[in-house]
Amino acid sequence: MDELRALSTFVRAAELGSFNQAALAQGSSPQAVSKTVRQLEQHLGVRLFHRTTRKSALTEEGQRLFEAVRGNLDGLAAALAQARSAVREDEGLIRVSAGGAVGRKVLVPLLAAFCELHPAIEFDLLLEDGMTDSVSERIDVGFRAGSAPTAQVIARRLFTIQQIVCASPAYLAQHGTPKKPADLLQHRCTGYRQPGTGRPFLWEFSVKGETVFETVPAVLCSNDPEAEMQAVIAGLGIGQIDSINAAAPIRAGLLVPLLTNQLSERMGLYLYYAQRAEIPGRLRRFIDFTVERLKDSTDFNVPLAELKTRSKRGT
Repeated sequence: MDELRALSTFVRAAELGSFNQAALAQGSSPQAVSKTVRQLEQHLGVRLFHRTTRKSALTEEGQRLFEAVRGNLDGLAAALAQARSAVREDEGLIRVSAGGAVGRKVLVPLLAAFCELHPAIEFDLLLEDGMTDSVSERIDVGFRAGSAPTAQVIARRLFTIQQIVCASPAYLAQHGTPKKPADLLQHRCTGYRQPGTGRPFLWEFSVKGETVFETVPAVLCSNDPEAEMQAVIAGLGIGQIDSINAAAPIRAGLLVPLLTNQLSERMGLYLYYAQRAEIPGRLRRFIDFTVERLKDSTDFNVPLAELKTRSKRGT
């Protein structure tokens, strides 16, 4: 039964002291009011009214219920109405999860642009590497760099993340340019250490359409990809840097892309959110805005033809 509707009918009948008057106030029939009250009594297992053919009066149990719910009914109805209208709201909080570099470089500018259009929508941005438990952390939407999420979520690939071998112009001028992956063993190289396991990431290359993984010794290994990139820019060695971090320095001439014929484009940036029947309007707006802005974007990757051109210029 609809408990809120039944309680509302009960309160109106108690206030007016008559099922007929309650029916008039609600635009229903006395029979409908009587039926609703009777169902509520059966549901609660108590008698709420003493009834006669002409009027009704509260029982002791009915009086206690009336006093308990009368002041709270309007607030409860308003709260339920607010929850029902959440799919249409253009205000409220959205909790977002992402890795550190994705959050700083991709999401912060995106959120700024979105908030200009929807100033009543607020964000709580949680930055951590790895896949966040969207249920326990109450995450509305997450972003993952790498392979597609395997959890029971809806996931959309936004753009390709390249793994770009690169070095500073100064390093190449001093140490020369590798022509194939095996040449990297003769160079000073950097590495990225997985924050969760502490193990260095293998370098990856695309060879005849297959992804090949290689171990490359590192003179510097960091658990922060931006720190590794800064070391490469400073001329410490050659690194394999993801395109979210590397695209802007390559275009600025701070890094030179290398081994572009073996470029790996296996990974992507994915947006994901929980499967549910109704999505709040504010979340739907943000998802649509994100897809429109980031789908197949080249702001955070570099087309292969451009990489080859910049490689020739730099070497």
